[in-house]
Amino acid sequence: MGSARLELVRDEDPGLAASPEADAAVAVTPQRVRLADAALGCIARQGIAKTTLDDVARAAGCSRATVYRVFPGGKDGLISAVVDTEVARFFSALALRMGAASDLEDVLVVGMTEAALRITAHPGLSYLLAHEPEVILPHLTFSHLDRVLAVSSTFTAPFLGRWLDHEEAKRVAEWAARIVLSHLLCPAEGVDLTDEVRVRRLVRTFVLPTETVRSIDSAHSGGVERIDRPSGSTRTHKGEAS
Repeated sequence: MGSARLELVRDEDPGLAASPEADAAVAVTPQRVRLADAALGCIARQGIAKTTLDDVARAAGCSRATVYRVFPGGKDGLISAVVDTEVARFFSALALRMGAASDLEDVLVVGMTEAALRITAHPGLSYLLAHEPEVILPHLTFSHLDRVLAVSSTFTAPFLGRWLDHEEAKRVAEWAARIVLSHLLCPAEGVDLTDEVRVRRLVRTFVLPTETVRSIDSAHSGGVERIDRPSGSTRTHKGEAS
């Protein structure tokens, strides 16, 4: 954000991962999180451009020198920490919801709904999209969007892998991410991604093939089936129950 780098997956950049600065940047401490939270509060009230290190120090109840000691890179380092902290919280929340899902349709529905709820209710993102869109939108276009989709699908695919083979899990995960991002950035009338009923309709219509939906329905009354190909052919795993 701003001149700070939005690094969702740091180990994809070998040079960054190998540097001592990168090691220090990813170290999580209570003080680091407290300052990141204070910065997030300031951003939610006045945006990134107007937020200063003095503002963050006051909000955190510490001195400006403390902020510099924790973030030697100054404001850029602090904003990067805010991004890291919020991305970690976002994916942790998704993992809790998706990990508890009982079938393929449900894991997609709860994952997409939770993502939409957290994105739309996020105070910092809401302010930036309304008042400083130039900070956010470049990270959601062209090659940057490809990376966001890759990170999202890499994270969510293993949750789908309980019912889909690896390649199909990645494909479905990417489509789900595309639907969430497109509807949140350009809302369509009558589509509310925070409503599980409407999200389920989207999942059945645009994400899962008809054959897969039928297999999920039949699984509720019997064994659990695993979908191995886009054609919808299935095999039942012995010993598994819904």
